[in-house]
Amino acid sequence: MRLPLALCLALVALGAASQSPLQRRVVKEVLEYFHGRSNVQSLFKEQAVDGAVEREDPSGTFVRLRVSLVQTACGKRAPRRQNCRALENRRKPTCLACYKFDSGDVPAVLDKYHNCGPSHHLAVKEIKHRDEAECRAVEEAGRASDTLYLPGMFAFSRGLPA
Repeated sequence: MRLPLALCLALVALGAASQSPLQRRVVKEVLEYFHGRSNVQSLFKEQAVDGAVEREDPSGTFVRLRVSLVQTACGKRAPRRQNCRALENRRKPTCLACYKFDSGDVPAVLDKYHNCGPSHHLAVKEIKHRDEAECRAVEEAGRASDTLYLPGMFAFSRGLPA
């Protein structure tokens, strides 16, 4: 029984090594968000990261990923979180995360979206459509369409000589 658990943890470590710094940051923030929910009493660990997408454009970097979590034997306020073992047949929620970072040296979050729940919950068609729309909105953050429009801007720009 320990061999499958060790193999699973080795795969998680291998997956974490191949993640970009922004992807690791998103996973960390997803875990913080998930543990901040009032209905979560146990500590959850990252089990796998699926479908990681990272796209750069002039307005910044968009990161989208799906994080599979696994419940551990520790409470979420446990002082030593490193030694918490994963519980086999317990809750295994999945979180979808979409983040848009600016292009600075220390990237700041321009916009973000999380949705965590049971994996079968995120597969429902209505929820998938909502998630897609929310992630598209996050990806659009910081682009030219987000610029502030002041009254008269269009009229004055049209009146300038070419």
